[in-house]
Order: sequence, then structure tokens, then C-alpha cells
Amino acid sequence: MAPQRKRGTVSPTLLAFGRRFRRLREAKGWTQDALARRANHGQGVTPQYIGAVENGRTRCTREFAEAMDHHLDANGELLYLYDDLVKDATFPTWFDWHTVEPEADMLQSYQPLLIHGLLQTPAYASALLKGDKEAVDARINRQGILTRENPPPPNFSVLQDEVSLTRLVGSPEIMKEQLEHIIGLAESGVVTLQVVPSRGEHAGNSGAFNLATLPDRSEVAYADMAARGLTLSDPEDIAFVSGTLIAIRSLALPVDQSIEAIRKVVREKWT
Repeated sequence: MAPQRKRGTVSPTLLAFGRRFRRLREAKGWTQDALARRANHGQGVTPQYIGAVENGRTRCTREFAEAMDHHLDANGELLYLYDDLVKDATFPTWFDWHTVEPEADMLQSYQPLLIHGLLQTPAYASALLKGDKEAVDARINRQGILTRENPPPPNFSVLQDEVSLTRLVGSPEIMKEQLEHIIGLAESGVVTLQVVPSRGEHAGNSGAFNLATLPDRSEVAYADMAARGLTLSDPEDIAFVSGTLIAIRSLALPVDQSIEAIRKVVREKWT
């Protein structure tokens, strides 16, 4: 998959919403960082995300607007402005993916090389992140969305290339623990996990990507790149990502066969 980044524009309606949002924050005497810590049911968002909402570069969800309305004592004003200005606004190009995940009703992903971040064990994540404890904790904390009660967890499905099951990360012991962990998650229904037999000609093999469906049925995609992740919202890009997922899923093993394939790798390679 080779998504092309299109030049984004700032929606005037998002800019109007963001300006009022900023005034309400400043009226409370709070910095962007102080407000960011209160978002996402107390789990927080990045200050950069608050700045993007204020600058009209990001279309937030209604749930976010409702939480901010409460924290800023706006008495419903932000919700009114959301319905009037944001609800039908064009989704700009830039977005903070780690803020998208908690808001999504559905998450779909293809992972060609590594186990999906939401499925990683602390040891596997630590090996990838060179022991950076803060980064590891942040990655593991993201996984809370899969077991939360309110709101319900997103419908989460992962197409995991079989190469990722045999690619050594850390040590054989770490790999054994990791694969047994994803077997448990798949068997408990936390994730719909399918193994994709390795082959080089399908469109997904240029890199990992994710597709989120939000409560208002809008969709956002995220593609991994060497320098940074690329978030996509253009309808043509979303259609391409969705079509690629369908094509890869047609090659994947059924769930029960996928679990057995992972067990086989554990027995034959990591035990």
C-alpha cells in the first residue's frame, strides 16, 4: 500500500469552533497541557491535540466536545457549536492517532512485520522500544481500551502476517510469551485475529496500516512510515485502505485455523 498525502486545508467551521474552545480554556486560566490531562476519561490526550482542535486542524468527536463542555463549564455551548459547526465538517488531514483509538467504535489493522501495539506484552514492547520505560508504559496503557466497560471496547480485528510470528524480538522466551498472549486474547474474544500466509504480491506488503471507524461513522486511517505515522482522511485514501483490507482478509486463515497456526509456531520455533 502506498498512500499519497494530500495537502490539507483548515475548515472555516472547525476554525470557528476552535477559537471559541480556546477562549473557554483561557477563561479558566488553563494551559493546553492542563486541559489535555482532563480529557479521555482522565487518561488524557496530548497538548498538541488540544492545539490542533483550537487551530481547526482536527475534527474532534462529540464525546470529546461533551467532556470539554463539562470541564470548561460551558453549559452546553460546546455541544451546540459541535452540532452546528463540526458535525458535518470535512475531516482535515492531520490527526493524533492515539486519540483516535479510544474514540473508535471499530479498529481494523494489517500488521506485516510486528505484533500490533495493542496486543504486545510489556517485554515485547520493551525490546522494540530499547527499554524506554515511559514509552513502554504509554504503549501498554493504550491497551486499556480493549477491556474497558464504559464505553464498550471497540470491535477490534487484526490481520497478522505469519512473518511476524517468526520474527525474533528480544528472545525466544519473549516470543513464546507474546504469542501465547495473543492466543489468549483471540480465544477470549478481545480481538478477532487472523493469520495471513506470507506472500509478496498483495497490496498490503508495503507497510502496516490501521483503519478506525468513529461513532459518527466517519473513518480515519493510519499508515506506518520510517519517519512518522501518516494519518489519512481523504475519501479516496479511505476507500483504498478499506479495499486493501478486504483483499488481504480474503487471503487470511479463519480464526480457529489462525490460532492453531500460532500454537504451531510456539511449539516448533519458540519452545
